[in-house]
Amino acid sequence: MKKLVLNSMLFISLAMASFSYTSCSRHAKANNEPVTAATDIGFPKKEVLNNSVLSAEEQAKLTPDTVLEILKQGNKEFTEDNLTVRNNTERVREAALGQYPKAVVVSCLDSRVPVEDVFHRGIGDIFVARVAGNVVNPDILGSLEYACKVSGSKLIVVLGHEHCGAIKSAIDDVKLGNITTLLSKIRPAVTMASKDYEGDKTSKNKAFVQKVCDDNVKLTMEEIRKNSPILKEMEDKGEIKIVGGVYHMETGRVDFL
Repeated sequence: MKKLVLNSMLFISLAMASFSYTSCSRHAKANNEPVTAATDIGFPKKEVLNNSVLSAEEQAKLTPDTVLEILKQGNKEFTEDNLTVRNNTERVREAALGQYPKAVVVSCLDSRVPVEDVFHRGIGDIFVARVAGNVVNPDILGSLEYACKVSGSKLIVVLGHEHCGAIKSAIDDVKLGNITTLLSKIRPAVTMASKDYEGDKTSKNKAFVQKVCDDNVKLTMEEIRKNSPILKEMEDKGEIKIVGGVYHMETGRVDFL
């Protein structure tokens, strides 16, 4: 009985270890660096990406446009299910010594938008600030300033998404506790989208919801530039770029605005 229990525990441990490795791009299979941990539990060496967390020197060489292309390529790989295994256990240890992410993403709270996976990035690659409706406030702005001015990120992505509950609630003018204050930050997008719109202006109209979503992303970008002189100056100097995108849940694709 004891032997059976020990064998069962070993099997479970190995299974959990195998699932701890997230995916990354197949184009990195050509990397010939030695891989141990992942291959030890049964992954073929050629299917494991053994790369390091980005260093300060490597980050400094990146441009905003280069980072944007990296995210676009990563999203393409995500939508095509073009995956390999990433050496996460090693990256966790490396990231403990410091972080120099390429970009920072302002995303909605929605659990159906797995930001790192959407852009096919791993540990230490991107900052993610989550808030329902992907809006900004002083705390989010401070986080973005930290990511770019202090930690050197080159790109800010405001990421909206299809079927957003916060957007629908703002359209319906929901009143509920602190949610009321949050939704008030999205209401300007509802007003903006309503101008010259001839269709049904309710949350039941998918096209109108999408228009409000797009306008909300654009207004959030404007809020960042308006309320953060630090980030505005960095963008004006070409040190960073502020872009917007919308994630489509049915395809996994991100359309950049």
